[in-house]
Amino acid sequence: MRTYDHAAEETGGIDAPVETVFAFLDDQANLSSHMSKSSPMMFGTTMSLHMEADHTRSVGSRFGFVGKAFGVPLRVEEIVTARTPPLSKAWATTAEPVLWVIGAYAMSFDLIPREDGSTLKVQIDYDLPRAPLPRLLGVFFGGFYARWCVGQMLNDAKRHFALPNHVVAS
Repeated sequence: MRTYDHAAEETGGIDAPVETVFAFLDDQANLSSHMSKSSPMMFGTTMSLHMEADHTRSVGSRFGFVGKAFGVPLRVEEIVTARTPPLSKAWATTAEPVLWVIGAYAMSFDLIPREDGSTLKVQIDYDLPRAPLPRLLGVFFGGFYARWCVGQMLNDAKRHFALPNHVVAS
């Protein structure tokens, strides 16, 4: 198993049972929705998600993102590496990503049942980019970006399940 030099994680409560939360997060489109929204952390750009027909619901499913920032193409390719419904899922980059502040990474989420819902933990383990300028940017901004990313995943799930009549995507 590969090790990484840096990590970030966020944990919080979700007002839904683990089976329902897992069903929502198991679709990469739901889990990574923050990548398709313009934000200062994305330098005002968005990334487009591509994935296999199963929406990342099996080990070995491949997916990724493409976009541009400041005219520079961005790209990351990933694969689902572990999946234990309804408790956990993990995925990792398959090659060195072309990103501004983080390099290769592995991500995961874990769900812990509670009497009143679930506890969700989202984690990223990552390296800094290899290229000189992105590596330098990563030294200053990589940790901030990683915390933002896992925080967005947690907060998107919280918001989804806080909505009245939430719908689980299929």
